[in-house]
Amino acid sequence: MIRGVLKLVWHLAAVIGMVAIALVAWLWMQGITTRTPPGPLETSVSRMARLTMIPSAARQRPSSEPATADNVRSGSEHWADHCASCHANNGSGETEMGRGMYPPAPDMRLAATQDMIDGELFYIIENGVKLTGMPAWGTATPDGEQASWHLVQFIRRLPTISEAELAEMEEFNPRGAADWQALEQERRFLAGEGLTPPAPSTHKHKEQ
Repeated sequence: MIRGVLKLVWHLAAVIGMVAIALVAWLWMQGITTRTPPGPLETSVSRMARLTMIPSAARQRPSSEPATADNVRSGSEHWADHCASCHANNGSGETEMGRGMYPPAPDMRLAATQDMIDGELFYIIENGVKLTGMPAWGTATPDGEQASWHLVQFIRRLPTISEAELAEMEEFNPRGAADWQALEQERRFLAGEGLTPPAPSTHKHKEQ
C-alpha cells in the first residue's frame, strides 16, 4: 500500500517536474519582450486564474452607488484622466501604452470584460492584477471606493458610448506642456492680453 502511494507520488512529481522544465524552456525562448502577444491558451488560463483568485465575498459585493447619469459621467471623467492612457477613452485599449503592455490592454467593450459581475470589476480596480500593467487604484477611503464604483458603472457604458460623450471626455485627458501653453495663449487672446491668436494644438488623442 505504502509502496503504491510512494510510486504515485513519484510519478506526480516527475510529471510536475517535466511541466516546470517545459514552462521554463518556453519562457526562456520567449525572452523578456512584450511585443509578442500572449497566445489563446495563456490568455484563457490567465483569465480563469484571475477570476478564481478574486475572493468570493468581494465578487458578490453589491454596489453602494446607484447607476445614475451623474455617477456614470463622474466615472467617465475619472476614466479619461486616470485610465485612458492605457485603455483609451472608448475602452478599446488602442493606445501606444496599451498596445505595448504584456498582456496588452484588453478591449473592455467585449464579453471578456462585460460578462464580469460588478464586484469583480470593483475588486480589480481597487486591487490591481499581478504580473500585468493594471495598478491598484484603491485608497482605502469612502471617496476612493465611490470613485471605483463610478468607474464600474462607466465600464458598463463602453459598448454603447456615443461620439459626443467621447468628445466631452477629451477635456479630461492628461495634457502635455505644449497643450497647456496653447490653452494659456488662447485664454490671453480671448481676454485681450495678446494680439496674436494661439497656434492650434498639436495634441492628438490616438485612442479615438
